Amino acid sequence: MFRHETFDGSLFNVPLAAPLPLDPGYRPLALGVRAFRKALAAHGACERVVLGLEQNTGPVARLELDVFPAGAGRDEDNLRYVSWMLNGLLWVCGGWRASVGGPRAICEGIVAEYGPGGPWKFEREIMGMAFNRPFEAVSADPGAIPAARKGALALGGNLDGCRIGFDLGASDYKMAAVKDGELVFTTELPWNPKAESDPAYHYARISEGFKLAASHLPRVDAIGGSSAGILVDNQVMVASLFRAVPKEAFDAQVRPIFLRLREEWGVPLEVINDGDVTALAGGLSLEKKGILGIALGSSEAVGFLDRAGKITGWLNELAFSTVDANPAAGTDDWSGNPGVGAAYFSQQAVDKLAGPAGMTFPADMALPERLKDVQDRMAQGDPAARELFSTIGAYLGYTIPWYAEFYDMEHAMILGRVTSGEGGEIILARAREILAAEFPEVAARISIFLPDEKSRRVGQAVAAASLPPLPR
Repeated sequence: MFRHETFDGSLFNVPLAAPLPLDPGYRPLALGVRAFRKALAAHGACERVVLGLEQNTGPVARLELDVFPAGAGRDEDNLRYVSWMLNGLLWVCGGWRASVGGPRAICEGIVAEYGPGGPWKFEREIMGMAFNRPFEAVSADPGAIPAARKGALALGGNLDGCRIGFDLGASDYKMAAVKDGELVFTTELPWNPKAESDPAYHYARISEGFKLAASHLPRVDAIGGSSAGILVDNQVMVASLFRAVPKEAFDAQVRPIFLRLREEWGVPLEVINDGDVTALAGGLSLEKKGILGIALGSSEAVGFLDRAGKITGWLNELAFSTVDANPAAGTDDWSGNPGVGAAYFSQQAVDKLAGPAGMTFPADMALPERLKDVQDRMAQGDPAARELFSTIGAYLGYTIPWYAEFYDMEHAMILGRVTSGEGGEIILARAREILAAEFPEVAARISIFLPDEKSRRVGQAVAAASLPPLPR
């Protein structure tokens, strides 16, 4: 993303005291941010930069940062710092316009980086698609950048009646039948949506799942669900599940797919980001608030339940947010950006680390089967598998402080298929170890936990089904 030749002397090139054997080049962004701020404090003088994001409904985020003054010899580090903070803010909150106010060199640098021809092409494309208007980065007077608008969605916690809950994943989709808050049926159905270019396939498979769940209920009063991707007002704006669908067909048939299903079934239907349902499930089943839910599955799915117990309506697409500052880090298969969360907290991470751990798989073995193979090795006591899960735990321990830059959270709930079995316990133990040793102030205020198996499976289904209120 940045020029490789300038990274060696960067404040963000912070190696671990004990390098990870399976990923010796790993440079946690959280350590780089801390090194930047420590050097800035030692310098003794600073200038202020203000960042703001705007959605279609108005301002959504504002962030104030201190940077080195001009002439301090840290122009490249200033730009890295502000650029990464803006990138994190974009993937957490989302917006079609990013405003930057402050020193002229930084403003010009950010506008260039996030403008046409800049390196953050994927961000421009996705934000433009999410908010249905071209993304722009503009220079502004710091005082003119408005305060963030507080908002939350009034969804979830509705347990009355007969409901269908669903969750659309990359390799399977889950369906559940819920009656007055009690799960009466649940199943996981295999599918391969990424390879299907005909939206009729997606519509038919989801409809099949609805009918299967409905067959276990006396009637259907409401339907609630979650899906990977970016959804706004029950419309699919961006989703890797439908990446094979041509744009014209996507706009005409995929974007309104849930509106069509709602009309067909004639009941309230609400669908939101799968990570938000994860956080909502934690809030409902564990009676906690201020939860950042992080699901390690086919990709990284993140959701947030604020301290009031509400879903924020933010994007929470941290699968695309940078966590590794090393510009030579591997890229994920969609954004093409180096060091993003999807490559560290998902089946992709398992596959990435398996090679250095000495594990090989048949070329045609899919990622879910590769994960299962590693988990089987873990169950048999394979030390290579243990080291693999320990590495993912180290990633998590170094990344939670980065996420805490943007989320006012009390708890980090970790779940997903990668955390099944003993590997999940290893991930958690290593993450807690890293936090206690490297970030004791974060460890003191944020708890990390794995939900029990019932909360992982049942809680998610019931939470999804609970999204729409019934008409009064």
